[in-house]
Amino acid sequence: MRTNIVILTGAGISAESGLGTFRDEGGLWAQHAIEDVATPEGFSRNPTLVHNFYNARRKQASAAQPNAAHLALAKLEQELNGDLMIVTQNVDALHEKAGSRNVLHMHGALERALCNECGHRWEAPTEMWPDDPCPRCGALATRPDVVWFGEIPYGMKAISDALASADVFAAIGTSGEVYPAANFVAEADGLGAHTVELNLAPSSGAARFGKVVIGAASETVPAWVNHELTRNRA
Repeated sequence: MRTNIVILTGAGISAESGLGTFRDEGGLWAQHAIEDVATPEGFSRNPTLVHNFYNARRKQASAAQPNAAHLALAKLEQELNGDLMIVTQNVDALHEKAGSRNVLHMHGALERALCNECGHRWEAPTEMWPDDPCPRCGALATRPDVVWFGEIPYGMKAISDALASADVFAAIGTSGEVYPAANFVAEADGLGAHTVELNLAPSSGAARFGKVVIGAASETVPAWVNHELTRNRA
């Protein structure tokens, strides 16, 4: 049975790989105000602070390894009879490290750099600084290629097209509070998809899902993937 699946992943799927979530106490996010390190205005005020913050995140993410949840989703992509898209709010590359190929980073990626002047993108070095010139135009306008608060997420048309043909929509490790991603479940449900949330605790939008599975992603995601593959082969 052919099945099309769209999966939204958030920080919760990477937490077991050692990458703290936005709300973790003592993590990188807890040491900084959002408006200082995750907005265009904050970058304009103090680009050095912002680069330091993302340099630390990049270093942390590069050392992290995929966990069982990432590996299970890669297995699902490889064995599914149908189309699979992983839409991730995460800026790490753990899905790709696990072997997933059809991954859309709606909030950008730590591994990429962006020129604020000409829009050129390139592979980010381990550390970035305000005086790094753009390799295309030479402007001193280098920034991380991540989507900050107040900016438009990437790939919204592709996501909407995938949701339109999805038989299953799953949200894994997301808070359910950040739009437009928080509305994907309503969009998928309205188009007739089965919807499921897999989370450590119910999100603020859990009531909108047809099914909610509670537990660590490294346990719940492999079990869910096996269930979907069994159903897919029937």
